[in-house]
This record gives sequence, C-alpha cells and structure tokens, in this order.
Amino acid sequence: MGLLKAGAGASNGVLADQWREYFYCESLEAEVLAAKGVKRTSKRSSNKKGSENIITNGSVIAVNDGQCMMIVEQGKVVEFSAEPGEFVWDSSTEPTIFYGGFGEGLGRSWETFKKRFTFGGDTGKDQRVYFFNTKELMGNKYGTANPVPFRVVDSNVGLDMDIALRCCGEYSYRIVNPMLFYKNVCGNVDDDYTREELDSQLKSELLTALQPAFAQISAQGVRYSAIPGHTMEVADALNNILSAKWRNLRGIEITSFGISSLKASEEDEAMIKELQRNAAFRDPTMAAAQIAGAQAAAMQAAANNENAGPAMAFMGMGMAQNMGGMNTQGLYQMGQNNVPSSQYAQNPSMAGTGGTAPVQGSAVPDSGWTCVCGHTGNKGKFCPECGAKKPAGEPLYRCDKCGWEPADPKSPPKFCPECGDRFDENDIQ
Repeated sequence: MGLLKAGAGASNGVLADQWREYFYCESLEAEVLAAKGVKRTSKRSSNKKGSENIITNGSVIAVNDGQCMMIVEQGKVVEFSAEPGEFVWDSSTEPTIFYGGFGEGLGRSWETFKKRFTFGGDTGKDQRVYFFNTKELMGNKYGTANPVPFRVVDSNVGLDMDIALRCCGEYSYRIVNPMLFYKNVCGNVDDDYTREELDSQLKSELLTALQPAFAQISAQGVRYSAIPGHTMEVADALNNILSAKWRNLRGIEITSFGISSLKASEEDEAMIKELQRNAAFRDPTMAAAQIAGAQAAAMQAAANNENAGPAMAFMGMGMAQNMGGMNTQGLYQMGQNNVPSSQYAQNPSMAGTGGTAPVQGSAVPDSGWTCVCGHTGNKGKFCPECGAKKPAGEPLYRCDKCGWEPADPKSPPKFCPECGDRFDENDIQ
C-alpha cells in the first residue's frame, strides 16, 4: 500500500505542477522590508493543487518599481532581478510540457516522477520567491537618552573644549544590497519581515555612531549651532562609521538624517557666549562702547538713588574709573590710532592721557636719565640730588656759552652757529 500511495502521490504531484505559475507582489507597505511571493490564482484558475514551494519552469514573476525579486532554491539564491517588469524563469529544475517543447518536457517530467517516488511522493525540493522593498524607508525616530560629546573649536576666541549635546530627529535608510540582507538578516522567512524586528538594533547602533560622526563634523570647523544646516555631512559621516555593520554586513545605507532639536547644556552655552562676548572687547571701540553703556546705566541708577544721593553715586563711579586706569576717551583714541589693546594692557597709564597716548611707532620724548639713588629726569652730567655722575654712554652736545643744541645732539658741528664757540669736552652733557 505504501508503494501505491507513493506512486499515486508522485504522479498527482507531477501532473499538478505542470501548470506555469504567476507570482506577483502587491505594493510593499512602508513597514515591510521583505515578503515571500505567492502564486496568484483566481476562481477560473485550474492551478490550485500544485505543490507548495515549487516553481515550474517558464513561470512568470512580475517585479514592480521600488522592489527587487529573488529566487531561492534549496536555500541558495539562484536568480535575482531588480528591473521592473516581467521576469520569466526558464532555468527551473521543475519541468513542464507547456514550456520548452512537449517531448523534452514529457521526458524530464518522467525523471521528476521517479525522483518524487523515492521520496514517498513528496517533492524533495524547496523553491521560493522573495520580494524586497528597495524604497527609502522614512520616519525612523531617534533621540539621545544621554548627552553626546562634541568638540567646539573657535579660533577667533581661542576656544577648544568639549561640550555635551542632546539631539533628536528622524532618519531614513534603504536596502542597497538585497542579497546581503537576505543572507545576514531575514533569511528564509515564511511571512513578512518588518521594520520593527530590526529598528531597535539600528537605533542603538546609530546613537553609538553619533559621537564619532560629530567628531568628524567638528574637525571640519562646523559649530554645533550650525549642525542642522549640515545634515548631509552628518549622514555621510554616519555611513562611513556604520559601513562595516550596515552596508557591508546587512546591505543597508542611511539615505538622509534630520535633526529636529539640538541643544547644549545651559552651563556650556553660557560659557561659550561669555568667551565670545569677551573676545569682542579686544576691539578698543567695542570696549569703549561697553564702558559708555555701563556708565550711562550707572548715571541713570544714580539719579534714581534716593538713599545714598546722586553725588555719592557719581563719586563712586569716578573712583572706579580712575582705579581702572582706562576711560572711554582713551579707548576710542586707541581704536582710531589702531593701537593694539595688548600694548595698553601692559601700560594702562597710557590710556588715561585723555587721548594723547602716543601712536604705535611714533617717537617718544627723552625723559632724561635715572640716577642710582632713584632720582629720575636728570638732564645734566651730575645728579642734582646726590651728585652722582651720569653713567657712561654716547655723548650729547650742547653749547656751554649760549645753550644752542644741534639737531642731532650726538653729531655737533665744529663751531656753534649762534655764538661761534668751538665744541669741546665742556659742551658734552
């Protein structure tokens, strides 16, 4: 009885599988990454008793835009097509008398019958059609549960520090290599393979890759506040970092990366703003404007001060200005003369001259020589305080008769043009 049943099963199966099949996949939903193809039949179809997972030679497979088709036989990929249109599989190991000639089809069908008989009437074979969604898969949300470090570099203010960023948004990806996706991700699935089975892992790896991606963006000189305008650069950086896991292992690639919110901590933002504000005061005119505004505010507050009185308030403001050694007039003069503020920082008294500070590069009048006793401003050969002699140096000439001084006191003429006296050692100052 077993042999008769096996023979009847093999015979019926071979006859039922003679019909050519038509495989079609409806538009894949945005949540479906891969789906197994099924034979399409209707009420008028006679092909309703064919074996499951058997594709007859000459079967037609329709491929839509945004899809690709893959035929797997005995667990191995044997055909692949990403071109929209009709695909005819003429290399199947399941023969039919309706394709490729009646005589050849009949002979090969007999061989198939004998093989199925040895399997007790079963096909002993597995053939499947899979469709993959190659459209851009959008709407994948992400958010940093923990702050992501970002290096802030601003050469204008000499800033180089790490801050903590929190960001959230959406990204999209697509399957660029369906074969890798089939081999390493979905495999021989019987039902649809959806995004929810993969998105949790992708999100975790994406957030891990954000830190080195931000490091690459920072190295390009992009400020953290300008990152939303460089989302394509972020996407490229993420693809470079995730290429080993996503593109080379799973056949997935990030298409776009959007940032809905990007914010640093309040402490870091306050620090950066303070450094940038202080850097603006390197310009003397900017510093003068700031001081003038502060003085105006102080004058207004003093006028409204009923307890201490305006006079006391103005006195305190003047004392603070004199102690600082800097006023608005001097700062404005610095800006007009293009004198670096660093020069005045080394000698603050230069800015308190009411705008008479020497311009950089101009000659500074001779203030005389300083004696060992500490007395300064000495003009003669001896100190008027202690009588010490002027230290040896280059001689300076002045006529001892009339007091005439040459234009270059170090190179006098032989005779004084005013009184005719000869210049000698008595004329040396």
